[in-house]
Amino acid sequence: MVDVIPLRHLFLPLFPLLGLFTGCASVSRPPITPVPKVELPRFMGDWYVIAHIPTFIERDAHEAVESYALAPDGTIATTFTFREGGSDGPVKRYTPTGFVRDREDNSTWGMQFIWPVKAEFLIAYLDPGYTQTIIARNARDYVWIMARTPVIPETDFAGHVARLQAWGYDVSQLRRVPQSPRP
Repeated sequence: MVDVIPLRHLFLPLFPLLGLFTGCASVSRPPITPVPKVELPRFMGDWYVIAHIPTFIERDAHEAVESYALAPDGTIATTFTFREGGSDGPVKRYTPTGFVRDREDNSTWGMQFIWPVKAEFLIAYLDPGYTQTIIARNARDYVWIMARTPVIPETDFAGHVARLQAWGYDVSQLRRVPQSPRP
């Protein structure tokens, strides 16, 4: 006669280990609060990437610009361009689509590079003049400090870094994106 061990007894010893690994895998942080309201037409246009915690495609980006255009269907046509490796490097261009997830405030988007995945895209900071913004993620893995001009005052940059730190970002991973001043 063969003893039959209930399946739940086989997995019981694994539960403490599972708890240990999941407990170490992430730290519970409050969600990042997006700005209360974004006027989409004002937000559209070119944004220079001043600094970021980069994704793999933009680790060596120079002169990065993210451009937004409101499409007739309500999506955001996005064009992300940069020079790879230096100001004379080859131009790279990506065209993800943005989807406004919350039409009440317009500050929570999904950004789709590959179907069907829509990455979280939070407009977490936006100055009243729509000249500087921070795009964040609750995972605190990527972030973009952007402006309407290729250069911002150092005091503004320091303020943005302080915001990121307060939100729980590891600011040691922040990389300034080289931008050539434009007339």
